[in-house]
This record gives sequence, C-alpha cells and structure tokens, in this order.
Amino acid sequence: MSSGSVFHYIPEEISPEWEQLDLAGLSGTLMIVGPADVGKSTFSRYLFNRLCEIAPRVGYLDGDPGQSTLGPPGTMTLAVAENQDNTFPPRGRMWRGFVGAISPVGHMLAVLTCAARLLGAAREAGVQVVIFDTTGLVDPARGGVYLKLAKIDLLRPAVLFAMQRQQELEPLLMPLRRSRRTQLVELSPSPAAHRRDISVRKAHRAAQFGHYFTDASQLRVNWTQFAVLPAPRFNLHRLVAMEDAFGFTIGLGIVLEIDRIYRQVTLHSPVPSVNGVDAIRLGDVTVDPETLEDRIL
Repeated sequence: MSSGSVFHYIPEEISPEWEQLDLAGLSGTLMIVGPADVGKSTFSRYLFNRLCEIAPRVGYLDGDPGQSTLGPPGTMTLAVAENQDNTFPPRGRMWRGFVGAISPVGHMLAVLTCAARLLGAAREAGVQVVIFDTTGLVDPARGGVYLKLAKIDLLRPAVLFAMQRQQELEPLLMPLRRSRRTQLVELSPSPAAHRRDISVRKAHRAAQFGHYFTDASQLRVNWTQFAVLPAPRFNLHRLVAMEDAFGFTIGLGIVLEIDRIYRQVTLHSPVPSVNGVDAIRLGDVTVDPETLEDRIL
C-alpha cells in the first residue's frame, strides 16, 4: 500500500443524501452494492472517513478483484484504521486474499471464501465496523444477483447500502425490501459518477500491478515443498499467490521460467523468500512482466 492521504470531500462527487445519513451506533459489516460506475468506491471512502470520526477501529474491505484500490488485481484486501486516523489507504493491520481472477464470473466461490476469511480476521482483531465495497456485477444472467444474495446470506451484513441508476438492482432489492435479515438503505449514485470503458479499466489494472511489482526481483521456488492449489499446472506469465497456513496472501508472483525436470519455477515477485509460505495458489490470468497487462487464461 502507499503511504496514504486524508480523503477530502469533493462536493461534486457527494450526493446530498449521503451527508444526511445517521451513522451513530453502526457496527458489523456495511455492504455497498450497485452496478459498475455509480460511485460505490467514492461512497465507501466517504463512509470510511465519517466512521473514523466515531469508531476506534474501522475496517475497509476492497472486494473488487478487477478494479481494486487497496491491492493488486486478482485480490481482495482488508485494511484497518485505528484511533480516528482517516488516512486512506488505512495504515493499520492488513490482510489479503487471492481470487486469482479479475472478475467474479466463474470464481464466485473464491470471492465468497476470501470475503468470509477477511471478515473473520476483522472480528478476531476486534474491528467494530467494516465497510465492504463489492464488485459491480449485478446482472442476473451472469450470476450477479445470486452472488450478492449469497454474500448477504453468508456474511450477514448489518446494513446493505444499495445504489442504482436505472433499476439495475431491482431483482435483488425487491425481495430484500420484504426481509428483516439486513437493514436496506437505498441511495442515489454519486453525481460525478461516469462510465469507464474497457480500456480505462485495463489501464487501471496495469497501473495497480505496476505499483505492486515495483520492487520485484526473481524468486526461485521448488514447488514440491508446498501445496500447489489446485494443481502444479504452471504456465508462463501466470499470476500466482504465495499463502500462509491460514490462507492469507503473503505475496504474488508472475511465472518467468518453468523447470519441469527439477519441479521449480522462477517468479517475478516482491516476496524476498519462501519463509512462511504454506501453499502456492494458481490464478486464472497471465500478466506480462514488461507491460503488466493481463489476459484471461
């Protein structure tokens, strides 16, 4: 993560109804849902800033592996702010989980597993409230509604903040309006939100990879020393994660060389050694180590 900066409001980005929210007494998981490009991350950071003023420990869960803000693409990251420090990214403890993909489509179990593990870490660390910024996948035909319902059923958010432009969330919100399993708060999108095309999203991912791999060097790994999940089917430039015994990500690597005779791979990685590594998890994307552009396997 970067050294961070204090989030300052830009009036054009903040909906007036956001400022009217009564946040006193909020605890547990606060989940933000909506289609892409409605201002979910802007609202999440606004919420983070306000909650830091009233809660001693505030967690921020970046749950979008494609357009991540707290870590490299392919991951979900939880960072914690303490003692009313609203610097962003938060400067407290941090945990990361590897989805191994830039979209939840085809990887929904990994998304759910990561979210549950990260929120569990927050609870064990005594974090009172966690802001969960989710992906923009809401299309029922692509499994978006089922994924959001599964998150609600599994993670039991205290509040669900929902933002939509043109009824995109109605298949999800219609039943939730009749349910008592979570408090539903419907909000207007950010007035400054605008749609980003594929090229802009791709450039964002490359920039995030570039920041993460800035100080990377070559790391030689004998894969027979570790669990390789799901199997040691290494490909050139494949994105992989080194995980600890609890399933949290120690660091990522890009496969540079594969020696199948000696069962070793050379990784481009900021991780200095394999100390503490329990498993290597293979992702479903490749990343060019020069351009840092990704491609789905």
